[in-house]
Amino acid sequence: MIFLFKNPPDSFIKVNPRISDPHVTDPISSKNLYTIEAKDVTKKYFLGPNVVSALNGINLKIRKGEFVSIMGPSGSGKSTLLNLLGALDKPTSGRILIDGVDISKLNDEELAKLRNEKIGFVFQAYNLIARSTVKRNMGLPALVKGYPKEERMRRIKDLLGVVGLSDKLYRKPKTMSGGEQQRVAIARALINDPEIILADEPTGNVDSKTGQVIMSFFRKLNKERGTTIVVVTHDPEVAQMTDRIIYIRDGRIFKEERPGRGGSA
Repeated sequence: MIFLFKNPPDSFIKVNPRISDPHVTDPISSKNLYTIEAKDVTKKYFLGPNVVSALNGINLKIRKGEFVSIMGPSGSGKSTLLNLLGALDKPTSGRILIDGVDISKLNDEELAKLRNEKIGFVFQAYNLIARSTVKRNMGLPALVKGYPKEERMRRIKDLLGVVGLSDKLYRKPKTMSGGEQQRVAIARALINDPEIILADEPTGNVDSKTGQVIMSFFRKLNKERGTTIVVVTHDPEVAQMTDRIIYIRDGRIFKEERPGRGGSA
């Protein structure tokens, strides 16, 4: 049994550090209704004489505090879209807006700051440094942001408590199970208190029970902290745990629905 919320620190779950934390700087306005917008977005890959169209005219709006899943078959463009929404890649045409700001207007330094401070990423492959400790893996984003050592350690310990891994501070990912590594990856994604979590197949490499625990954690985070969460998944059961499901096929959104409401959004 995984006790993801065993004695979670009240300072993490119930208090929003973005309001009072002097270390948090937010260069992007939070006055907009939509946290994420995609406007007529296309993405093409040029492979010699061949052109592969991964996304074709994507239009999408995600409200602040919404919990959204993106579903589609392999090769449908869902992970490509997530990368664009997270400013990890640039569209061939169209615009991506984060809190009303067109991120194509940001330079490399501003994009890096946006990703580090506003967005938390969770990947199917965990993307942990295998030979480094959990402490160092989690502390790196906070170090980049400029938190002092004491604050970094406080956040690391608090988050490991939240995900039920308080005793794994000095373990190395290569010695941990897949479920444990994914929980470390989630804790790392939360270290800078992001407003947005983007998760690409976060349950893909874990068993069904651990997957349910991970999704329950995301739901709790969304409800209690108002974090905007976007999850890419191929699992209908995972998608049913979100507020809205966006279906992608052949690089296009072809349907949306709200679980439990019996119809399209």
